[in-house]
Amino acid sequence: MIRFGLCCIFHNEPIKFRHATAKGICKLDRAGQLTKLSDIALHNAEALLQALDYAAAHGIGAFRIMSQMLPLYTHPEVGYVLDDLPEASRIRKEFGAVKKFASENDIRLSFHPDQFVVLASPTDKVVANSIKELCYQCMLAELVGAENVNLHMGGVYGDKAATVKRFSKVFQGLPEYVKSRLTLENDDYSYHVADLYPVCMELGIPLVYDVHHHRCNPDCLSVEEATAKSIETWDACGREPHFHISSPRNGWDSGKPQPHSDYIDVNDFPECWLKLDRKITVDLEAKFKELAIERLRNDLGVAERKK
Repeated sequence: MIRFGLCCIFHNEPIKFRHATAKGICKLDRAGQLTKLSDIALHNAEALLQALDYAAAHGIGAFRIMSQMLPLYTHPEVGYVLDDLPEASRIRKEFGAVKKFASENDIRLSFHPDQFVVLASPTDKVVANSIKELCYQCMLAELVGAENVNLHMGGVYGDKAATVKRFSKVFQGLPEYVKSRLTLENDDYSYHVADLYPVCMELGIPLVYDVHHHRCNPDCLSVEEATAKSIETWDACGREPHFHISSPRNGWDSGKPQPHSDYIDVNDFPECWLKLDRKITVDLEAKFKELAIERLRNDLGVAERKK
């Protein structure tokens, strides 16, 4: 009943995604820029299909796709649209193959934009850039069949209630293809499940419950109560609940439990998740990636997921 999710990259498997820097791309003329970016994008699309093939073969039921599949897509100086790329038709074909493969093998796809994407920022330029980035990632999500584009609320800016209200206003003005994919996640410093649950229910946004963040930044809710609140937001949308888990690299008593460990300590896995009589997705945010999934399954005595 649990689909374990792999986040973005592999530890041992020779499946690699390529990146680009604006500094390097700016050294080229425009034709050279687009050729280079096209080559990287095509490689990444092909690597994504390889990643899903590995996931299907190893019982991994979810995969988080890195944001820069199309590198520098929204960059103010070297940005582009997909059809600008010389290999656009091949890239679209590969993304179509990814979508088909994920659907046929029941692999749940998601995105998790970087922390500079902040819809609740009081700075208009930050909000505008965030919307631009979300439009890109949700466009890509449509091409590959990804269900969720997961966000944090961001900073408090001295007034948590005003920040949440600002988020709500911006959210309601987003295009439908963006709104329909966005999820909100509790974080390890500022926003609790108790903060996000009301706005998620009001706006129809699923709440991705990160149990590690909750333990770093506790509120009035127990793990069981926070799990139930999160599930309620997913049920309201008719979708499968999606959770995150990690373990502290330096232990819970270190004074700084936020950094993630190489593996998941089996004692950190909520017992109530094992007792849920339903399908759930649990992304493992562990440094050793596919190795961490294999170890946790063994530690929990959970059989490898079958299609």
